[in-house]
Amino acid sequence: MKIFPLTLVPSGTRIDFMRLRHVWVAMFLLLFVGSFAVVGLKGFNFALDFTGGTAVNVRFDKPVGVDDVRERLENAGISNAQVQTFGSGNDLLIRVRGDETQVSVDGNTQLAQDVLAAASSEANPGRILSTESIGAQVSGDLRKNAIYAAIFVLVGFLLYISVRFEWKFAVVASVTTLFDVMVVAAMFSLTGREFDLTVMAGLLSVMGFSINDTIVVFDRVRENFRGVRAEPLEIFNRSINQTLSRTIITSLVFFLSVLALFLYGGGSLEGLALTQMMGAVVGTLSSIFIACPLLTYGVLRVTKQDLLPKAKDEAALSRRP
Repeated sequence: MKIFPLTLVPSGTRIDFMRLRHVWVAMFLLLFVGSFAVVGLKGFNFALDFTGGTAVNVRFDKPVGVDDVRERLENAGISNAQVQTFGSGNDLLIRVRGDETQVSVDGNTQLAQDVLAAASSEANPGRILSTESIGAQVSGDLRKNAIYAAIFVLVGFLLYISVRFEWKFAVVASVTTLFDVMVVAAMFSLTGREFDLTVMAGLLSVMGFSINDTIVVFDRVRENFRGVRAEPLEIFNRSINQTLSRTIITSLVFFLSVLALFLYGGGSLEGLALTQMMGAVVGTLSSIFIACPLLTYGVLRVTKQDLLPKAKDEAALSRRP
């Protein structure tokens, strides 16, 4: 695979990915369990989309420091505010989380004025550019629907791959997809970055990217099992090497596209782009180092009989009395 004079992946590679499969699977289990532990113990820094509250976009006459504004808001009794730069150095986005018992947003107009009064000073007054409010009822529905969407996607993957391939492939593909999503989600939980609807959309797109990469490898595995006489480990190695160029160039193009979105898309798309960039890296690694090794363990072990309908029928007939 060449990009101008640069060769990224030589043709006909024979890398023995399966030689260290026990190491890859052990790392997979540690990261998988660790991701669940991080998310379960630390939780997410949910945005207003999921918590409810008010977001106020304030423009000041002069550049203003985030820490100074945060301190003024705390002194005014608004202690649950999040302050971040938005656009130029004169603009700030101030988010105030609502009370969980708050159903409507009728009183949030006055809250926006209170935020403006606390954040402004005589030397550097500000004005409200825009406000956005969401009640606890709506945010609760969004949180619930986001969970339903993720479950629906995973179940859909499981059913489709079970019919299209083999149930062992379906289980492994679903597990590796869930692994990719949990690792990315754990990074957001660990760093405390804001988790909003754009991040949720990014996680759903990570699921699609991950399952696509894995299915490409599994399709080559199935073809090689049917057409090549070799040991399963050799077939897995050959399949990964044959799809390596495609996997890397697809992931690289996707990553560069999302990187441009991250750099030039503005603050509102930063969470989406960052999620997709991390998902591209994790999804590529899992499709190369994790998916096939999992098909060599226990009930998930794939054999030629699993992929040859005639062989399965003959085996069933031979077991009859």
